[in-house]
Amino acid sequence: QVRLVESGGGLVQAGGSLRLSCATSGIAFSASTMGWYRQAPGKQRELVADIIGGGSGRYADSVKDRFTISRDNAGSTVYLQMNSLKPEDTAVYYCNAQHLRFPQLNYWGQGTQVTVSS
Repeated sequence: QVRLVESGGGLVQAGGSLRLSCATSGIAFSASTMGWYRQAPGKQRELVADIIGGGSGRYADSVKDRFTISRDNAGSTVYLQMNSLKPEDTAVYYCNAQHLRFPQLNYWGQGTQVTVSS
């Protein structure tokens, strides 16, 4: 059974930090691109950052130099360290896994709310 479970969201003041985690099971974690997406009310879901098995992360321009994506292949977990948070970072954050060779194997977590107050 495939499971992606996000945690670490919450309410934080502007300038603060949060660390999101996504624990996975039932997927070929090392063979998957792991990504964090977010969706704010009334907006489309957008890519925040992603990372392949042995590479560095790619980031949306809006979060570069503030967010860091990392992964633990042994523990099948992906993280998103978010620093210098802004009110515009408020959204539901979703974890995504997509198999590198078989992109139809594409899975989502249930999401975790991040709210940044001004």
